[in-house]
Amino acid sequence: MNQHVLEVLAVFTKFGFTAFGGPAAHVGMFRQEVVDKRHWVTDEQFMDLLGATNLIPGPNSTEMTIHLGYLRAGWQGMLAGGLGFTLPAMLIVLFFSYLYVKVGATPQAGSLFYAIKPVVIAIIIQALFILGRKSIKDLLTIGLGLAVVILYFLGVNELILLFGGALIFMLLRNWRRLMNLRPKGLPVLFLPWVFQTAGSVPFSMPVLFLTFLKIGAVLYGSGYVLIAFLQGDLVDRLGWLTQKQLIDAIAIGQITPGPLFTTATFIGYLLGGLPGGIVATVAIFLPSYFFVAISNPLIPKVRASVWAGSFLDGVIVASLGLMAAVCIQLALPALIDPLTVILFGVSLLLLFRFHVNTTWLIIGAAIIGLIYSWVKL
Repeated sequence: MNQHVLEVLAVFTKFGFTAFGGPAAHVGMFRQEVVDKRHWVTDEQFMDLLGATNLIPGPNSTEMTIHLGYLRAGWQGMLAGGLGFTLPAMLIVLFFSYLYVKVGATPQAGSLFYAIKPVVIAIIIQALFILGRKSIKDLLTIGLGLAVVILYFLGVNELILLFGGALIFMLLRNWRRLMNLRPKGLPVLFLPWVFQTAGSVPFSMPVLFLTFLKIGAVLYGSGYVLIAFLQGDLVDRLGWLTQKQLIDAIAIGQITPGPLFTTATFIGYLLGGLPGGIVATVAIFLPSYFFVAISNPLIPKVRASVWAGSFLDGVIVASLGLMAAVCIQLALPALIDPLTVILFGVSLLLLFRFHVNTTWLIIGAAIIGLIYSWVKL
């Protein structure tokens, strides 16, 4: 292993243990380290890579580590960057998963997550606001977002909403070009309505692997869009998780460093122990390596294309619609009494007015939850 590979591994392993605060914070840390301090790339190159991660599915900050590792040390550096960033986070989440399984049924643990849930809802709303401000620009984007929310509650499958919505958005955005190409009109396009089927499916490792592989391969936008896919696949269709366990999984992913996608580690451990945690983690991150490897030469052409750029914009807006729908769904069992409503309101104030780090908010809510359990006793 050459010196550059070891350097990449050391840099991103450090971030795997210390990078709190979500993708935006991660990217800021990476830039300071690889542009200002180590001079691996220029600012212009760094921003090009950041743009590239927005054009492919998967966790943006993880894909940045893969891109940067590749530029610094080739294929070995690509693996070193991604693994250095995700493995420490996975190990930390596995530790929390073990504790959760052992003590999750105690009154104290129940009170802890009771107080954390409203904060998680506030964090999702903040992410929605920040991402929506950049992506919701006109009546067409507003209409697509609202349509996705409504159709989600009518039971339409997330993948249909994501890619079908993006296809319709692309066609509407470029309707005049389309008419110029086809002056005699176009055949009517039918969007298949695939409804969710609720029920319980026996747990199996292959299904766990394929479920998280699919999520890693199609998920655009913020890591919080992950929640919509977890809700649809693991709660509604497979029946492997409860909504309470889903919110707890999000909370664990939020209070630990590294990518939010390590929520998959927690869920895998919950369902299948240590092997399940490893299988779910490998599955959800595997597509990122593939997409980064093939995307570099294609990225400028994709964004330069009016059609492909419109399709991508549609995917992002549809992702936000899914995120909003699941936020509503999760808020109902989380905001159940005056204390949870107060925690939710205070969290929103601290996030929007004072920009408090989300990790501190969740730690504070956990302390309030423990105090609440002692008072009840």
